[in-house]
Amino acid sequence: MRPSNSERQPVYKGRSRVRLLDLDASPASLFAPLAARPGSIFLDSALTDRYGLGRWSFIMYDPLFTLSDRDDTIVFRIGNRLRWERINFFEALRQSLALFSVKGEPSWIPFRGGAAGYFAYELGRQTERLPAAAVDDLNLPEACLGFYDIVLAFDHLMEQWFLCHIDFGLKRPDLEARFREVKILVAKAKMGPGERAELHAGPLQSNFEPEQYLEAIARARRYIEAGDIYQANVSQRFSAVIEQGEPWQVYERLREKNAAPFAAFLQFGAFQVLSSSPERFLLARGDRVETRPIKGTRPRGESPREDAWYKAQLLASIKDRAELNMIVDLERNDLGRVCRYGTVAVTRHAQCESYARVHHLVSTVEGMLRPDCDVADLMLAAFPGGSITGAPKIRAMEIIDELEPNVRSVYTGSIGYIGFDGDLDLNIAIRTMIISGRRVCFGSGGGIVYDSDPQMEYDETYDKARALIEALGGRVGGF
Repeated sequence: MRPSNSERQPVYKGRSRVRLLDLDASPASLFAPLAARPGSIFLDSALTDRYGLGRWSFIMYDPLFTLSDRDDTIVFRIGNRLRWERINFFEALRQSLALFSVKGEPSWIPFRGGAAGYFAYELGRQTERLPAAAVDDLNLPEACLGFYDIVLAFDHLMEQWFLCHIDFGLKRPDLEARFREVKILVAKAKMGPGERAELHAGPLQSNFEPEQYLEAIARARRYIEAGDIYQANVSQRFSAVIEQGEPWQVYERLREKNAAPFAAFLQFGAFQVLSSSPERFLLARGDRVETRPIKGTRPRGESPREDAWYKAQLLASIKDRAELNMIVDLERNDLGRVCRYGTVAVTRHAQCESYARVHHLVSTVEGMLRPDCDVADLMLAAFPGGSITGAPKIRAMEIIDELEPNVRSVYTGSIGYIGFDGDLDLNIAIRTMIISGRRVCFGSGGGIVYDSDPQMEYDETYDKARALIEALGGRVGGF
């Protein structure tokens, strides 16, 4: 039995302060000087306030310490010091957050310090007993988080910057020192990137031949016909070599091509994660929690008339609504494991949302967290998100491991933040690239049900990947 909140005494007691900043800089331009600095994270609301989402963007750098997981071994890194432990990652996250308590001036800013980073899809093996047949050719941590006492927050609604700083009494820069650092960043941002090599990527490759992917869909449909599952999300992974250019250039192009409310750029030194996700996995504000599953996709049209036709087609699709209904039921069950009885409800169902390259059907499920549960319990109950597994979740994940030749890693995992106060906001890491060395890879998939048309499902993976392919300088139908 884990210790109660009253039994876990924080080691580091901090005081939070917030300073209003008079800055004339966009979030992307301010982060640009940090883009090559390991430990820097940009949680980017590149698409703001379109559906009541994406009001805030956050910039973090210089973490207090990092927490990562590789081969079920937790690595704590503080400066140049390392410590390894054999422990479930979600329990390590719980214990790490419990080390800190923060007091200070109240603020409406949703994230003023805490953990930020990613949770890979394969971390789901720590919540359930699952096979591991897919080849891990990426060799990346299954989770990687920095813990930050410095956050630059931008309010897109008010167009205002805030410097959030927490003093834990450690040998760290104080608020005034951080303010001087910000002024240096602004000066560098105004100088611009200077002369850069033109971005160019080599040929795009998939880990499936077209006929192999169609066969994987056929096998998923046979499992559905046999009664094993109702739905499975099957994806293919694309990869290319970046022959010229830098990861931040790729991200700049990606946010231009596919602005999204849950976008991110994560710099880990040896590798980078670039996301332009439209999907929220989990939001927690106090005891209120929310998830927003997406199911159903159509491309944007070339003209207003064609665009309206695709949107109407999606809204009228019985198949796509059935897919979404299955996942909404799954998410209600997941939240029900940690929420107060009777509080889990679908507050918005099958609404069409339009993004740069696609239309989606989206629902919202909400609940009230039980007093004996925390954010680690919430993640244990819900991770990974049902919209990218299928239903029932565990059997669908077993079938995904059988059908997909390679690990997904960050793709279909989650990216975002967990505050020292326990609030969190995490995306589903779709429309997400990993760059390691000069190699870039990204996944694209869709929910397979019995009525799925294999060729249409295959084509849909390209519709979803369109912005990522274009960000690398290619185009769907040729690279």
